[in-house]
Amino acid sequence: MSAYSQDVGADQSWPVEATRRMNRMYRRQRHIYDGTRRYYLLGRDQLISGLQPGAGTSVLEIGCGTGRNLVLAGRLYPEARFFGVDVSTEMLTSAISAISRAGQTGRVRVAHGDGTTFNPQNLFRISRFDHVMISYSLSMIPDWRGVLQAAAAHLKPGGRLHIVDFGAQERLPGVARAFLLQWLAMFDVTPRDDLERVLSDMAEARGADLKFERPFRGYAQYAVMTFPSEPRIS
Repeated sequence: MSAYSQDVGADQSWPVEATRRMNRMYRRQRHIYDGTRRYYLLGRDQLISGLQPGAGTSVLEIGCGTGRNLVLAGRLYPEARFFGVDVSTEMLTSAISAISRAGQTGRVRVAHGDGTTFNPQNLFRISRFDHVMISYSLSMIPDWRGVLQAAAAHLKPGGRLHIVDFGAQERLPGVARAFLLQWLAMFDVTPRDDLERVLSDMAEARGADLKFERPFRGYAQYAVMTFPSEPRIS
């Protein structure tokens, strides 16, 4: 049993190079990640408070990192079940430790997988979820559109997709915006300026309802897409 797959097998479809790249980036950062990121990963708690999962429902986080969001959501919603996938085994090591310290090993499970190709049936023995959340991961994943398609594919009818990530900072002072974008680029972070358009196209194609905000003067992008309870008939 591998340390990064908790009590389930790791997804064999993950790209090896992506794992190596993210492990190099987070091998040391993971130890200080949560303590530093709380100052600028804005909107994560709003995303968690907006989940509101019912008793017995399932929530998946794509790009779960250190497990910070899963642990907080697990405390807030003790009757729901939580799952997470991440391509970095280094980050998953921190996530498993955090879940164990919080006493949530029985309800929060994480596994190694790529956000575009993971198979939740193989990982968790569950194929679809009531909620999928993606927090500050799309801006680091080259095929972020593929992640959105995978998230939609693994949602139950009537399920909801919750997203928060960096925005274009269009309402920030010019100097602050330029500095922030340059700093983010050092960590291979690229705000997805066309996220709203891509989500709007997805919502229209699938008959879903989309709510999209740009809080904190455009610093962040926040979206909730609610899929129809019945498949759309074309």
